[in-house]
Amino acid sequence: MNFNKEVIIIGGGVIGLGCAHYLIEQGASVRILEKDRIGDGASHGNCGLLYFSDLIPLCSPGAVSHEILRTLKGTSPLYIKPTLDLKRLSWLLNFAFKCNDSHKTRAAKAKFELLTSSMTLFRDLLSLEELACDFEDKGILSVFKETANFEAFQETDNFLKDFGLGARKIEKDELLDMEPALRQDVAGAWLNRFDWHLRPELLMDSWKKYLLSKGLIIEENCQADDLEVSNGRIKSVNTVKGKFEADDFILATGAWAPLTAKKLNFNLPVEPGKGYSITMERPEPCPATPCMLYEKNMVVTPWKSAYRLGGTMEFSGYGTTMNRKRLEKLMTGAGAYLKEPLGRPLIEEWTSLRPMTYDDMPVIGRAPSQENLIVATGHGMLGLTLATGTGKAVCDLIYGHEPGINLKPFSLERFQ
Repeated sequence: MNFNKEVIIIGGGVIGLGCAHYLIEQGASVRILEKDRIGDGASHGNCGLLYFSDLIPLCSPGAVSHEILRTLKGTSPLYIKPTLDLKRLSWLLNFAFKCNDSHKTRAAKAKFELLTSSMTLFRDLLSLEELACDFEDKGILSVFKETANFEAFQETDNFLKDFGLGARKIEKDELLDMEPALRQDVAGAWLNRFDWHLRPELLMDSWKKYLLSKGLIIEENCQADDLEVSNGRIKSVNTVKGKFEADDFILATGAWAPLTAKKLNFNLPVEPGKGYSITMERPEPCPATPCMLYEKNMVVTPWKSAYRLGGTMEFSGYGTTMNRKRLEKLMTGAGAYLKEPLGRPLIEEWTSLRPMTYDDMPVIGRAPSQENLIVATGHGMLGLTLATGTGKAVCDLIYGHEPGINLKPFSLERFQ
């Protein structure tokens, strides 16, 4: 194989593997530096949704007032730790400013290109026999308890239809026939067949093995301490395992990327948003299709091999201590929709940090002052979904090819 470029990827999550995949296809020599183990972070315990219809940003009109109301009722999945941290307060203020129709439309158009690219690339990726990961393309059910919310979702569906991503409205009687695992008091659901699901930790394990067989070099437990810069280019990365040199570098450390960016003197407004999940054996009865439990903002994902409850959003810094109350909210939340919300035995309780931008758009582009550094982070809750589209776009940037999508909306310039 012609190793015509040497590339170092800092970060071994799903975005890092996505970048490595397409670079190796181009003939690059790729090394991943991972501070822990490949796939141990947010790529491990998420709900495994390939959520290609998720166009609408979190910062949409009414989002702030809606969450304030739910917080007062004690039903919000969001928790913001009280703080005098000016960086987080600025992030929250900018999020509020983005909650308008204009941003909603611009963000959806930009995300549509990246989501469509990712879907096409995932079709090819998941056709590889080596990538066994409990993949299914049954769609995702958005399930509603309250009739008013069920009917109001029509407006959201009309927005999605403009992009060719509309869902099917399923009335209560049909829904209960389709999903007997649901409680009798649900109001209805919307089924979006453009969405898929898989078990993320199985994908990470099989993808890692596949890429190793293609020549990927992985350095685990390899914290990147600092980067040596000369004449606007990064020359090497100093780590606990020594110095590594390359032609090009990719920063794909998720929620931790701002810490490296600060050392390189540029601002990356990404905040860590803590998520939780609980993995169990399948209960009986078990949903056949992944369910987005609308009023609780949480997900139930069934696989052939297991079953997972996941969700919540906690802004409390970089700590990864498990909050039992958040886990209990997942269990009680699922119990409001499912006849049997819990499976036995318990396999894993998990938490990790998602990289959240205040405009709910990923960051994909060159660093402002290091011409051979590309930043790929800020994917929020769509890291798995956007891994292939991001990886291909980063590869195109490194090789000087015209990306198949418009990357300007995702560049760091929007924060300047």
